[in-house]
Amino acid sequence: MTTVEVGVPVSGSCGDGSWSRLLGEVAQSGRRLRREELESLRAYGDRAAEEGRGLAELVDERLAVTGQAWEGRPVTAASMAALRAGLAAIADGHGRAYRERLRREEAGRRQFVADLLSSRSDVGRLAEHAERFGLNLACAHVVAVAGGDGYDLGDPLVRGLERQLLGRFGEQEVLLAVKHGRLVCIVPAGPGEDAVVKAFAELTPGRRVAVGREHSGPGGVLHSYEEARSALEQAEQLGLPGQLLHAADLLVLPVLLRDREALEELVRSVLEPLRKARGGAGPLLETLTAYADSRYVTAEAARRLGLSVRALAYRIAHIVRLTGLDPDEALQRYTLETAVLGARLLGWPRTPED
Repeated sequence: MTTVEVGVPVSGSCGDGSWSRLLGEVAQSGRRLRREELESLRAYGDRAAEEGRGLAELVDERLAVTGQAWEGRPVTAASMAALRAGLAAIADGHGRAYRERLRREEAGRRQFVADLLSSRSDVGRLAEHAERFGLNLACAHVVAVAGGDGYDLGDPLVRGLERQLLGRFGEQEVLLAVKHGRLVCIVPAGPGEDAVVKAFAELTPGRRVAVGREHSGPGGVLHSYEEARSALEQAEQLGLPGQLLHAADLLVLPVLLRDREALEELVRSVLEPLRKARGGAGPLLETLTAYADSRYVTAEAARRLGLSVRALAYRIAHIVRLTGLDPDEALQRYTLETAVLGARLLGWPRTPED
């Protein structure tokens, strides 16, 4: 192994003897540390970081050796300059290795999350790597997805959100991710789940958040994510109120869409007569929606629509005449509600001729 003149190995070793000889030689000559000596110290800091040793530990260790080497000797300005330069080189090498390790871990983390939220992933490999990122895939998890797009894990706002979540709930193995530009929060199901989801929603103001149901196993995270994503898209499509929605509350929607042909037939057979109204079906569909959202309280529905109670009553009576169905009758109300919900899911009517 090649060494520099004063005994500091170029390979990056920095034993107590080498460090003491270096400081002693510099103290006698008053010279500055050479380029190769500084690079050797950087290599030492680099290797120490790779071994998991902290910078504070390295500095304390070097200062302890320095104190022994300088005991009983006058400390000159040149000696102090050499000490500062040596410690700075060690810190530089340590920081360089630490940043590189973070980049590797971040790349690995991003790939793991991409695999976790992909239907084409190897389940066995996911379970093998999960522990490294603080996830026990044998347990049940829920996934919350924030609406909108344009998120990136490198964004300072996202980093700040992640720090706040981990600072408050780090012991619960919370994992923040980005999928297709959307912010995703993966949380172990359990007593603390609601608090994490609520905090996630509060930290993403102006964004609707949908939460999937809890599922177990390596595929459970993907299942919950897909439920949350689907609920988010359906909520946007239907214009549902509220910032925080749960997929469990919207389970009727995939049931309705499972037989699209039957749903389209229901919409046509029940709501087609509304096209005959002046202004088309739109205002009457809006009326039925507001009436249902108001739990069939006439005054509240009129307030939401900006109508008088009399005008609302006229619209309801017109709907009854056209469809033959009365929203104040339980069974007929259910048929109308389902048809209106189906129309909103299908985007009916798209055109006057649709």
